[in-house]
Amino acid sequence: MKFGDIPLSQADGAILAHSLKLKSGVVKKGTCLTHSHLALLKEAGYEEVLAARLDPGDIPENEAAARLADALCGYGLKRAEASTGRANIHSTRDGLLLIDYDRVNRINIIDERITIATLEPFASVSPRQLAATIKIIPYAVPKFVLSDTIELTEGLEPVLRVKNFRPKKTALLMSSLPGADGKLLEKGKRVTAERLARFGSAIESEKTVPHNMKAIAAALVELSRDHPDLILILGATAIADRSDVVPSAIIEAGGKIEQFGMPVDPGNLLLLGAIGATRIVGIPGCARSPRLNGFDWVLERIHADLTITSRDIARMGVGGLLKEIPSRPQPREAQLAAEPAAQRKVYGLVLAAGQSRRMGKDNKLLVTLENKSLIRHVADALKAASVEDIFVVTGHEGGKVEDELAGHNFQFVHNPLYTAGLSSTLKAGIAALPADADGVLVCLGDMPLTGSDVLNALVTAFIEAPGEAICVPTYQGKNGNPVLWPRSCFSEIMELEGDVGARSLIGLHAETVVKVPVRSVSILIDVDTPGELRALNATPSTNQDR
Repeated sequence: MKFGDIPLSQADGAILAHSLKLKSGVVKKGTCLTHSHLALLKEAGYEEVLAARLDPGDIPENEAAARLADALCGYGLKRAEASTGRANIHSTRDGLLLIDYDRVNRINIIDERITIATLEPFASVSPRQLAATIKIIPYAVPKFVLSDTIELTEGLEPVLRVKNFRPKKTALLMSSLPGADGKLLEKGKRVTAERLARFGSAIESEKTVPHNMKAIAAALVELSRDHPDLILILGATAIADRSDVVPSAIIEAGGKIEQFGMPVDPGNLLLLGAIGATRIVGIPGCARSPRLNGFDWVLERIHADLTITSRDIARMGVGGLLKEIPSRPQPREAQLAAEPAAQRKVYGLVLAAGQSRRMGKDNKLLVTLENKSLIRHVADALKAASVEDIFVVTGHEGGKVEDELAGHNFQFVHNPLYTAGLSSTLKAGIAALPADADGVLVCLGDMPLTGSDVLNALVTAFIEAPGEAICVPTYQGKNGNPVLWPRSCFSEIMELEGDVGARSLIGLHAETVVKVPVRSVSILIDVDTPGELRALNATPSTNQDR
């Protein structure tokens, strides 16, 4: 291929390198120039163009990209139509992306004009998800270069393939200590069931026993009689050593320990074992939260029918420092429809753990405005809004707050660290959200005037926004509360400390903020003092939103 300035008189059939403006319109880069193009360019005052002319034996960029993509694609993958020298490869199923790391590196080294970019090895993919992209840098490559490259793709297994997930017959064994909170066990079971549902699996049998070696061993023997594929153990305490209660119980039950510990954080204290053909996983304590952790990676490989050795676990350390980040847009994928926005799930979260110091002896959440407590105003507005479920985080006088909201199907979460400040309450709420939460509408328990119409406006904005949006209500240009946070911000919220909320993150992610103008000043009004409460009670029909 020859590349450079070409007089218009010699440019017929050349490929234009850069877009050029005409008197009306434009000739775009990559255009194969014809007599009509050249006439328009001459009329616009051009005498030469920067262009490429293919040599005999050159393979045009789109053909080269398509042929290489076809050679790379294994089962569970499909090539999209090549354009502008790029061919994207998409998954056709739910599963794990398997990559021959060495062959991809060899292909990328063989010639700078040919590039392959992929997701991480063992990335979890779903139908239509971009798994890899092939880009031919110039407008063509020599036939021999492409042939040498495609030769590297030949082997017993394709370079890229997707191992699909298959449901597993699963049992859950939980242990408890005297006086343990039953809600913690239920939460652990719920979050585990939600994780399994992703693969089409369910908890088919379960037992809860005291946290001692004999009881756990006996339960393992009983559960093993039904020959499950997988037994998950959620212990009352984290496993601290190979001689701890859970691993000792596995040995007592006739099993073996294959691996304890993994270089993934969160997820360090995971245990792998087996009783016969039944795989056993000692779940790390962090897996009580729906946040991504090392247990998720192990579940993925088990459901993809992949072996997991100690060496496999050891190799998880690179990339094993887990932290959720906003997803980058997939390149050149406008033609692929994303998951319908209407399927996004938004949950409501009420922060109701504060100590109300400025209100004096009264808990401000329980004082009345228009014959109804402040917390009841907030909860009723959320009940009328389009949210999946409502979580209420309590702390100071938590029992009284729960009694005030009795009779409603709210999920109560107690924050024992409420004296540490607002961030601890917010983090307790985020940690309690289900794994399918795409967003959370965070409401303050002392803002009683904001009605369901404002809340629904925020939910609608979130559903309609492209990508991960932080939705903030505004009144006459001023930001207010509540704020609807996307899942991509959850991990950063979990890192907050002190008596602060998540407001600082709005500035850090200004590019994702969607401001939602509302007609009510209610989003700026909270109640902290007796004087503020008296002023609101003295103003009839203050709640304009309801």
